[in-house]
Amino acid sequence: MSPDAALRTSDFDYPLPQELIAQTPMEPRDQSRLLVLDMAAGAMQHHRFRDIVELLHPGDLLVFNDSRVIPARLRGRKAGSGGQVELLLLHPMEPRLWQALARPGKRLAAGAVLRFQGQGKEYSAEIESKSEGGVVTVRLEDEAMIEACGETPLPPYIHERLADPERYQTVYARVRGSAAAPTAGLHFTPELLQRLQSQGVAMAFVTLHVGLDTFRPVDEDDPREHSIHTEYAVLPPETAAAVNATRARGGRIVAVGTTSVRVLETAARGALDLRLSKGEGATAVAPYSGWTDVFILPGHRFRAVDAMITNFHLPRSTLLMLVSAFAGRERVLAAYVKAVRERYRFYSFGDAMWVG
Repeated sequence: MSPDAALRTSDFDYPLPQELIAQTPMEPRDQSRLLVLDMAAGAMQHHRFRDIVELLHPGDLLVFNDSRVIPARLRGRKAGSGGQVELLLLHPMEPRLWQALARPGKRLAAGAVLRFQGQGKEYSAEIESKSEGGVVTVRLEDEAMIEACGETPLPPYIHERLADPERYQTVYARVRGSAAAPTAGLHFTPELLQRLQSQGVAMAFVTLHVGLDTFRPVDEDDPREHSIHTEYAVLPPETAAAVNATRARGGRIVAVGTTSVRVLETAARGALDLRLSKGEGATAVAPYSGWTDVFILPGHRFRAVDAMITNFHLPRSTLLMLVSAFAGRERVLAAYVKAVRERYRFYSFGDAMWVG
């Protein structure tokens, strides 16, 4: 039996006191704590995030996800009954047609018309189809209603109102499309980025618009039976060139967040396919643009990531499984136990880990 043959979702569970779920972002951003998991030494160290300058070396490449969160939560009423409804827009399927999570899902059938108010105007939307788990396709009257009526879609475990919506954006976010922030990047400040560049650390960008699986737990006992939804990803040619040049000169590719890891590994799979089909040169990644459903579990061979920066993730989540695939489940869960004992802050507005 292979090492992962008996893999179970319960293998990725851990106890977390509710008071350790961060409700507000740290100020300043780089004052967050950083748990350093040194895989080579098998050691853990405690730092502040700004100390990451000591972990990165000249010639390393940081790869960021530059996706920007849209005001994807729409609160309104159902036409006719006047009952309260909520949509969380996940990704566009075509102009004005979106995949969304709807609440209350049981009472919103195909054909239901929804009304929303924003900036002194009323907008409508119609449910066109419905699938399991409250997922619907919805046609918007006008794309402008997203900015007019929408709210920043904070995760359900955050109960505090966010005074400044920009604190749920990375400082380098630019490509609109996510329903949730790529939170590992929230710790960087413009000053920290400038300092890293001045010491010879290179930077490159990918885009992955965070969608349904951020909000969807793994319910199956065997995580390999979990169907991960596709998310749109782009690794542009200039980033592919930077990654391949870094690998060629012996520098490290450091992924900022699990979303960047997924894009890099998707692009690495594309490079491998090119080598196998066309005999092209040995490169770490190939440029990529399209949908990805890569689901990284223990046993995955990482081809384009040497270290990662990540937050502390929910129990039984695909994100925790990805980090465990990179560093080893026992090692990662031991780090989580240590983080709980040391009162680290967890989840989107929480503290960070360096894994490498």
